[in-house]
Amino acid sequence: MQNPFENDERRAFRDSIQRFVAQEIKPYADEWDEAGAFPAELHQKVAGLGIFGFGIDEAYGGLGFDDCFMRAIFSEEMARCGATGVVAGTGARMISVGPIHKLASEDIKQLVLPPVLSGDKCSSLAITEPSGGSDVASMKSTARRDGDSYVINGSKTFITSGMISDYFVVGARTGGEGLSGISLFLVEADAEGFTRTALERKMGWWCSDQATLYFDNCRVPASNLIGDENRGFIAIMDNFNMERLSMAAQCLGMMKECLETSLAWAQERQTFGKRLIQHQVIRHKIAEMSARIDVVECYLNQICWMVNEGQLPVAEICKAKFFSTKALEFCASEAMQILGGAGYLRGNPVERIYREVKVMAIGGGSEEIMRDLAVRQMGI
Repeated sequence: MQNPFENDERRAFRDSIQRFVAQEIKPYADEWDEAGAFPAELHQKVAGLGIFGFGIDEAYGGLGFDDCFMRAIFSEEMARCGATGVVAGTGARMISVGPIHKLASEDIKQLVLPPVLSGDKCSSLAITEPSGGSDVASMKSTARRDGDSYVINGSKTFITSGMISDYFVVGARTGGEGLSGISLFLVEADAEGFTRTALERKMGWWCSDQATLYFDNCRVPASNLIGDENRGFIAIMDNFNMERLSMAAQCLGMMKECLETSLAWAQERQTFGKRLIQHQVIRHKIAEMSARIDVVECYLNQICWMVNEGQLPVAEICKAKFFSTKALEFCASEAMQILGGAGYLRGNPVERIYREVKVMAIGGGSEEIMRDLAVRQMGI
């Protein structure tokens, strides 16, 4: 299906990401997944594509412009590598650089942004807590002003790239209850009172590290406050929306990979004297997978156009997030059925994607929370 929004510049960008994934990731995806890590230099290679710099001034190594379609293209094509732990591990910094660029002091911007955007260092957004999950309003971590410092206590968990990040944008409660009492701080990995442990034995994202972070009277300079005190959640709301849109685009890429792998298998595999693709039941599966891909892609295009026009369609982004994860769940299941026993063996993209469906439905805001937020945004 021809995309009316894909101009020459976006088409060239898509081609460059496709070539990168084909050369630099796909041949090694299974090896990295089994090893539980990917090479550190991949961060620099991905950074070389320029994608970390969307919306960031050129003075800090950014692109100096933003384009929602290109953001979605990157997420979609990277997810087609078939091991989205690579996407999570390299892209974790993208949800932390926004608040730094928008709200941090010039000293912090100069310290953090150039090495993070170049891939030489890594940064993470640390919001989720063991007790709260997506319920940010119930955040329990605290930050207390003490002279020229803030003292942070609490913990965060499921923090992607938490074991390798050099910088963390940390949410902590400085005021009363609810979203209005949360502030953001820059915490460096060597800060006094900061420790971390790896989350292991995950269902998916094997080659990406997730961590639990601990703040035990962790002391940071008062100048490490990012933005205004007690206004931290408002400062990162846009980040959550872009993360959710990115995850919907990743779902689209994973769905396309499931369809292409299924088609290739169905055209080769023979049962009962004919190729699988000649069986009506298989053809119906292919048609339904393709239809859901088209719907998700059209919806994403509409949202990207709205964002580029200066709108922030929160309800639509939430609906796209939960709709795309349910569509991915369907496509991954149908692809597994088409591949049969071959799909159940480790070492193929369908098996990896099937394991990673659930993290897409939970991460960035669960399907349930997305539905609730969409309805509230609709004024109901």
